[in-house]
Amino acid sequence: MLAFDPPSWVPAPLLRAGPYQLALWQWLALPATAAAAWIASRLLGGATHAVLTRFAARTETSFDDEMVEGLSGPIVLAWFFAALHALLVLIELPPRPELFTIRAINGGLFLAFFWALFRFVDVGKQAVHRSRWASANPSSRQLLALGSRVAKAIVAAMTIIAVVSALGFPVASLIAGLGIGGLALALAAQKTVENLFGAFAIGFDQPIREGDFVQIDGVKGWVESIGLRSTRVRTSERTMVCFPNGRLAETRTENYAARDRFRFYTVLGLTYGTSAAQMRQILAGVDGELRGQSKFYPGGSSVRFKALSESSLDVEVEAFFATADWNEFTLVRQELLLRLLEIVEGAGAELAFPTRTVLLSAAEGAPRPAEVAVRR
Repeated sequence: MLAFDPPSWVPAPLLRAGPYQLALWQWLALPATAAAAWIASRLLGGATHAVLTRFAARTETSFDDEMVEGLSGPIVLAWFFAALHALLVLIELPPRPELFTIRAINGGLFLAFFWALFRFVDVGKQAVHRSRWASANPSSRQLLALGSRVAKAIVAAMTIIAVVSALGFPVASLIAGLGIGGLALALAAQKTVENLFGAFAIGFDQPIREGDFVQIDGVKGWVESIGLRSTRVRTSERTMVCFPNGRLAETRTENYAARDRFRFYTVLGLTYGTSAAQMRQILAGVDGELRGQSKFYPGGSSVRFKALSESSLDVEVEAFFATADWNEFTLVRQELLLRLLEIVEGAGAELAFPTRTVLLSAAEGAPRPAEVAVRR
């Protein structure tokens, strides 16, 4: 027996009771109602999207246009559940199935709402990436990526709680259980939490960014990714080294990509046959050559006769070049070294190599000791 009075227009064979207190005609009407609600949602969603698009086109910003485009899916889903709720009146469901169906529809509406929040996070992140603030602070982009991931995790947690509540389950006990479980999880996963906060510390302080060439704990390579748990560095041997963010936030990190100029340093070892006049000529020529370079940075340059070493007269040459491109600096260094060779040759001097003079003594009355120059 049915627990409700069926409508008079339903054929008698379809009035027989089926599972869950529903008649056969109601079971047949459910998929038809869902199909009709889907068709209505496509039509109403398209109309709503067209209206919102016209309103967004009147503004000068592109954020609302992207937001309307991203909301097309959530709008259609919301219209589907709204149309399904309106059409269920025609099926005349019994109280218990009707209550379950209404709760399921409410859960679907929550899904549509939080889906829209997900889209809002994505569109908002892209809008901030293109903003003037992000252009002026390029280091903030990695922080935005981390922030968007955390925001999505929060939205996902809220979605689960809202859907569970809409289905009629006790949310208070669930939240209390999550609180106790979260405390236990936090105690058991201290390293994970430490790495998460380390990721945010890296995002705020920006000691390194993706694509930078760095040295961390003696490991040199390019930062490939900065995740919520670890940072990955690709070495020159193409191997991958992972550093936990919690440890990385406390480790000495050298970022080669952050330097604004390169240091050139060399020592010219001249032979002891070089005269004082030749030395002055070489010093003046090297100093003039440095200052004539297009990338020469005026501060910190030095050309000095440094020392009378064991086998050479040492001239220390130090300068900075205003370039952040390693390949460009290597070309500048190469040309400069060639010019230094030409300056030494032009002064009539020579570069020394390590030598040692050994005196071989002989007995009294023997010929004079021989002098032997030994290269090292």
